[in-house]
Amino acid sequence: MDIHVSSLFPEILAMIFNYLDVKGKGRVAQVCTAWRDASYHKSVWRGVEAKLHLRRANPSLFPSLQTRGIKKVQILSLRRSLSYVIQGMPNIESLNLSGCYNLTDNGLGHAFVQDIPSLRVLNLSLCKQITDSSLGRIAQYLKKLELLDLGGCSNITNTGLLLIAWGLHNLKSLNLRSCRHVSDVGIGHLAGMTRSAAEGCLSLEHLTLQDCQKLTDLSLKHISKGLNKLKVLNLSFCGGISDAGMIHLSHMTHLWTLNLRSCDNISDTGIMHLSMGALRLYGLDVSFCDKVGDQSLAYIAQGLYQLKSLSLCSCHISDDGINRMVRQMHELKTLNIGQCVRITDKGLELIADHLTQLTGIDLYGCTKITKRGLERITQLPCLKVLNLGLWQMTENLKIQYI
Repeated sequence: MDIHVSSLFPEILAMIFNYLDVKGKGRVAQVCTAWRDASYHKSVWRGVEAKLHLRRANPSLFPSLQTRGIKKVQILSLRRSLSYVIQGMPNIESLNLSGCYNLTDNGLGHAFVQDIPSLRVLNLSLCKQITDSSLGRIAQYLKKLELLDLGGCSNITNTGLLLIAWGLHNLKSLNLRSCRHVSDVGIGHLAGMTRSAAEGCLSLEHLTLQDCQKLTDLSLKHISKGLNKLKVLNLSFCGGISDAGMIHLSHMTHLWTLNLRSCDNISDTGIMHLSMGALRLYGLDVSFCDKVGDQSLAYIAQGLYQLKSLSLCSCHISDDGINRMVRQMHELKTLNIGQCVRITDKGLELIADHLTQLTGIDLYGCTKITKRGLERITQLPCLKVLNLGLWQMTENLKIQYI
């Protein structure tokens, strides 16, 4: 007996539709009533984020999203009031407003007028009109928030961080990239150093402070004392921190990943401090720190040998530094040494002989390497990614270069 697809139970259809991409899920809903009903099953849309242009009133939009169980929304353009979204999706879990340049404190204030206990994720990155006033609303009504992205919100100040520290005790991830007014005082608020005013965000696990130029080593002292659950810390382009601050970070036993990219005042001495502490880092990025050299690789081999990812692009390292490091770095899977112009085939041979677990290596701009060294690298048994950039190949080797 032949069985046509139209005779399948709705539950079976829903299982099939679950494998489609978002566009496909929407198209099958237009085929017939039976397929529409099956495609609206919540299992089909589990974890899907709806991407919306809010330009005109659409009475069926939010009931349709709720029927399908969609609780994550990204607003691509906002020409209507934000309250239209909040009222239409009372059980919303994730709201992405990244790049909505016309969003103002007034618009956000009209939307957040009561508790929204379901909301866990809020992305306001590049919403450049947002100020501390909005953070007051967020701290008051979104107390269950776990992720807050304020990257590029350049009007945020230490007062806003005080409000966050007062109201958002469940916060696990905070992005303050390029919040140029934030200083040591604001980080102190987050770390609970001003208990009389705010308890702090002591559950933070991910903190991005990239390009916060007013931060000094005092911020790192606050972080090490108050944010002892921190796993990921991004300090890239923070020119005000120095080697002395690494002493504070070296005591953070839960820290997994540390990004010091383009921190101009970090040198071999700072890496020494990190390696002598209680750190168990899995990822370290000191790319474009031009005071980091071969001695740092020796320190890394002594105290940070459990690293799985190490980035040293444009650092003053040579084959000698590679030689000091490779014999201890048995766990290393990713090594980025692009633009390290002193590395030669000898360094690549050392890497090929000892870093046998490598899955990816960046050699972009390493002008002293030749085909001989590359042939050794491509013999690594686990290698999947080899970035050569400007280096020109004349013959095909076993790796697909990028």
